Amino acid sequence: MRAIVVGELGGPEVLRIGDREDPVARPGEIVVQVAAAGVNFMDIYMRTGVGVYAAPTPFTPGGEGAGTVIAVGDGVAGFAEGDHVAWSGGHGSYAERVALPADRAVPVPGHIDLKVAAAVMLQGMTAHYLCNSTFPVQEGNVTVVHAAAGGVGLLLTQMVKRRGGIVVATTSTTAKAVIAQQAGADHVTTYEEFTDAVRRITGERGAHVVFDGVGKATFDDSLAALRPRGMMVLYGGASGQVPPFDLQRLNTGGSLFITRPTLAHYVADRAELLWRADDLFEWIAKGELDVRIGGEYPLADAARAHDDLAARRTTGKLVLVP
Repeated sequence: MRAIVVGELGGPEVLRIGDREDPVARPGEIVVQVAAAGVNFMDIYMRTGVGVYAAPTPFTPGGEGAGTVIAVGDGVAGFAEGDHVAWSGGHGSYAERVALPADRAVPVPGHIDLKVAAAVMLQGMTAHYLCNSTFPVQEGNVTVVHAAAGGVGLLLTQMVKRRGGIVVATTSTTAKAVIAQQAGADHVTTYEEFTDAVRRITGERGAHVVFDGVGKATFDDSLAALRPRGMMVLYGGASGQVPPFDLQRLNTGGSLFITRPTLAHYVADRAELLWRADDLFEWIAKGELDVRIGGEYPLADAARAHDDLAARRTTGKLVLVP
């Protein structure tokens, strides 16, 4: 089968397509013919060897995708050949076929396009846990959603609005601002002006929560945008990782809360995984959640997809199609 292989850490050019042996379904596993694989910043971190995301080479990147089951290992219940499934948190999805632990795959209803399923798993479930579990948004809560025209941002904006929240969205261009507004954002501003915008919108009180996947470039201003006892939810670092900081700043800022969540801890058991995935597929089927696929790339063009994502030339979700 064809797959992307990272033989050494580095820039997008290290993503090279080659031939690898077809995977075999071991006990507890399924093998899936990949219809689409999601492209995420986490893949870039692994490719470059950033911090906890560093992986030994060679490896095939990609932790998210959707496709059709073509083999079922011993001891697997609930899946059969021909079933449509999706996953997040696996490894090796930048390939024509992948072997997965069956308990980390979720069934995809027949009326959901597999490309859409691949596009919504990681970022959709991330948005779901952020506003339902990490900070359960209530009616009237003022929320800042950074990178609101990105994959998580667009989905998170829609989900916050479902819960009755007020969204102050940040974007980098006028075109992206329009997309954020179409997703339901109440206010759209720039990264340079969002703190002032929040103060103006809230009458100087500040936001209840900031959902920040940008990281280093927005961190200080995000803290400054919060009201007393507000929460900073730092779920990513697209601009770089936040350096160590003095916890006393949380006191002087108004007894603030801060958390650095990750999806794995919010799909810790199968029931929670299925709850989040089922919600997503139900909302998509009802037309209540719009999943924007901002770019489809052939598997061989994985390097271009990484380059476009890192340069923020895209909106919505990027997928690779084997």
